[in-house]
Amino acid sequence: MGPGGLRRWLSSRAPAPRICVVGSGPAGFYTAQHILKFLATGFLCSTPSCPAFLPEHHDLAQVDIYEKLPVPFGLVRFGVAPDHPEVKNVINTFTHTARSDRCAYYGNVTVGRDVTVGELQQAYHAVVLSYGAEDNRVLGIPGENLSGVYSARAFVGWYNGLPENRDKTDITDCSLAALACSKVKRVWLAGRRGPLQVAFTIKELREMINLPGTQPVLNPADFTGLENAVKDAPRPRKRLTELMIKTALEKHREKAVMAQAAVPRQWGLKFQRSPQEVLPTADGMRVRGVRMALTRLEGSGDSAKAVPTGDMEELECGLVLSSIGYRSLPLDPAVPFDTQHSIIPNNLGRVMGVPGLYCSGWVKRGPVGVIITTMNDSFDTAQSVLEDLQEGVLDVSVSKEGFGAVGSILRSRGIRPVSFSEWEKIDAAEVARGKAAGKPREKIVDPQEMLQLIGH
Repeated sequence: MGPGGLRRWLSSRAPAPRICVVGSGPAGFYTAQHILKFLATGFLCSTPSCPAFLPEHHDLAQVDIYEKLPVPFGLVRFGVAPDHPEVKNVINTFTHTARSDRCAYYGNVTVGRDVTVGELQQAYHAVVLSYGAEDNRVLGIPGENLSGVYSARAFVGWYNGLPENRDKTDITDCSLAALACSKVKRVWLAGRRGPLQVAFTIKELREMINLPGTQPVLNPADFTGLENAVKDAPRPRKRLTELMIKTALEKHREKAVMAQAAVPRQWGLKFQRSPQEVLPTADGMRVRGVRMALTRLEGSGDSAKAVPTGDMEELECGLVLSSIGYRSLPLDPAVPFDTQHSIIPNNLGRVMGVPGLYCSGWVKRGPVGVIITTMNDSFDTAQSVLEDLQEGVLDVSVSKEGFGAVGSILRSRGIRPVSFSEWEKIDAAEVARGKAAGKPREKIVDPQEMLQLIGH
């Protein structure tokens, strides 16, 4: 919006912006937080070169967050490992945002079913889709549906108490009991490419190396010549590779000296292996192994491609976890969707061809990065919303009812949303149950039990 447009907006005292965010994970909360921050200050832009202001009634701007589960926080609650509680501290920031007078949380509302995206667009000046990646990619190989084959997403959801995975389930009692009596003695991590392309971090590698009663099994031959190859690599990649080399050599020497020593558990890395088929037991019911193609690399660095050599090998195992990534799903026929990349087509978070519709997080850019990546990405989308308010792309001259309109639609369809204060009752109950068991919390994993707890 130029100076003239801004003056007209200021003089017209246009209705306050009404914005809704779909999804209450990190992407949703960070988007809401950034929008509210700059609407609260009166600034539409965060850069010194953009001194545009909102009208005096900017403090009436409202951001509503919709979530399909009764409980908020997405992957912070359901995706962070129980032994990394420090990562969950961002929940404190999200809670502060949700308690703002200008923010409201509505759980137990499935957008695309209980209310359509078109109905949200009628009720709000801007709609931001931040619903993440709720499905997993598939290997697409024979035998993938055998008993004993699971996605990493299902496994993580199980031990984190994700409602849809609660029948397998900070770690729930039943999953803790199952893992405590686990007979798993050896875990192989197999990847199509080599040591220079691994996706884990040095922190994760250190934690694996230092697992009590567990021995890493790394083949020194896999790292031949890599000392020179990583000399000019970025520092994180260099340090990670050097630690793998050091571990491979040390453990190889230890093995030679203590060949007869009994190690309770082992884990190892198998590079340049591409799964071709999950092999069944004799009765055809369960997994007994995986047939893998050996690969060679074409190219170098992150752009290297794995090409089958023609050689094959079989790896015996009784459990297969496919950890090849999450993927987003289409939410509503009215929303464009790139099925090849499983994202919503967008430009800086603006959904292509649909003014007033935005996206952030994994549904915007794909399931990559950690929470800090999502934070920066969400701030970028929020900035696009703020710029469109400034430029007049979003027509705030027309009053929007926000949840006033959506609430009526939900009531007519028999849907009762869960407020943030009701979530806090569920939270208190989980913390009390955890205290009784000597844990930070014991998650309630059944949505119906959650709703009964708050009188729904």
